[in-house]
Amino acid sequence: MDPQERIAELEAENARLRAVVADLHAIAAEMTELKAANERLRARVEKLEAERNRHSGNSSKPPSSDTVTQRATQKARRASWGKQKKGRHPGKQPGSEGRHLAQVADPDLVVRHVPERCPACQARLGDAPVVGTETRQVFDLPDPTLVVVEHRAERRRCVCGTTSSGTFPPEATAPACWGPRVRAAATYLMVRQHLPVARTAELLGEVLGAPVSTGWLASLPGEAAQGLGGFIADLKARLISAPLLHVDETGGRTSGVREWIHVASTPLLTLLDCHARRGVEATDAIGVLPAFGGVAMHDRWAPYWANGCTHSVCGAHLLRDLAGVAEIASQTSWAEAMARLLLDAKDLAEQARVAGVRAVAEPTREQIRRRFDEIVADGLAANPAPLRWSGRTALERRSYNLAVALGEHKDEALRYLDDTALPFDNNQAERDLRMVKLQQKVSGCFRTHVGARHFCAVRSYISTAQKHGVQALDVLVQLFAGQPWEIPSAQPA
Repeated sequence: MDPQERIAELEAENARLRAVVADLHAIAAEMTELKAANERLRARVEKLEAERNRHSGNSSKPPSSDTVTQRATQKARRASWGKQKKGRHPGKQPGSEGRHLAQVADPDLVVRHVPERCPACQARLGDAPVVGTETRQVFDLPDPTLVVVEHRAERRRCVCGTTSSGTFPPEATAPACWGPRVRAAATYLMVRQHLPVARTAELLGEVLGAPVSTGWLASLPGEAAQGLGGFIADLKARLISAPLLHVDETGGRTSGVREWIHVASTPLLTLLDCHARRGVEATDAIGVLPAFGGVAMHDRWAPYWANGCTHSVCGAHLLRDLAGVAEIASQTSWAEAMARLLLDAKDLAEQARVAGVRAVAEPTREQIRRRFDEIVADGLAANPAPLRWSGRTALERRSYNLAVALGEHKDEALRYLDDTALPFDNNQAERDLRMVKLQQKVSGCFRTHVGARHFCAVRSYISTAQKHGVQALDVLVQLFAGQPWEIPSAQPA
């Protein structure tokens, strides 16, 4: 073959191969792009499936949002973990204290019902002897009647020429004003019973006979909060010196902006406050946690660890997190094993507490701790470093982070084994926050940040009083009368 023809043939073949290589490069780039798109779609599908499977047992969603299927799933999981909810039927539970309406010995009014004629012979019975009586007592409210008390402050001139004036009581704030009981009833309806302002005005006007304005009602929580400065200071001091403190926070909208309601509480004390921040800046401003030296029970929210006190992690939150991770097939084994271990440890601590023992026996504690470490190791092994360049997906981060957190906070997760006086969960704080969420459901949001803080102050006052067995309405009357209820030094049994 002629050299020139051979060169031309090779050049043509080279051009063809270059075109093939270019096509292969294009296909490789397209495959890389498709792989990246597939990873993004896979992560999105996992996220959507996780969102669809969220319920009260594996997330912060309320139980009221659970479907029938989700409730059945939770029941099956509790059974697999060896833990069932106690069976409860509607109505009064066996052994609980019953309540019923009983007759009183000294009624306010007695009405006699006398038969006029004999049904047999039609004779009049006015002078007939009484041979028996049957009584029925009707309990009812009297017709509402406003009582107007006029206070007259006299001015008297002394023989020396000085004129002195009498002093009006604290409730007499204007020439015509509502008294402490009306103020207390209105505040009770709005802050304790969570009625909107307009419906509170309607109830007071129609049921109690006190026609009030909505503007005046809206000012009452602020008026009440102004009288609680000393109470809140005393409450914070008592919380700081408490051996155990439950802390939590929940989001809410104030003037259209997301803010946070924080709680610090014990079985006998409740402090609520509103702050624009969720973390350390808020707890520092509230002023309880920075000075607290006991055991703080919380849900592992990172800013709580910044305080130098002893910590205890809520077991209920751990169980909920484990339930969410257990829905991932590759994580089910270790997550369910850890959940069963925590529930077994909880039962052992409760048995020790009932027996009057301060701590679970040391050999049992060590056995639980060893098993805890083994399960954490299994959890880390089930979450190896990802081979993908994009790193872990949201679900993979969820399971890996939980395994790491359990390993780092083993002592805090099992602290109730060392001190059986400590609770397993942080339900106390969640119960104290629950009514704030109800208020937000009723009103949608707080109108102002100041208004939210006023609500929190009044709610702290009445919640603490109720924990001491004192009725909310009574302490509100005391507050508006200028003598706020004080937390007793001697705690109730």
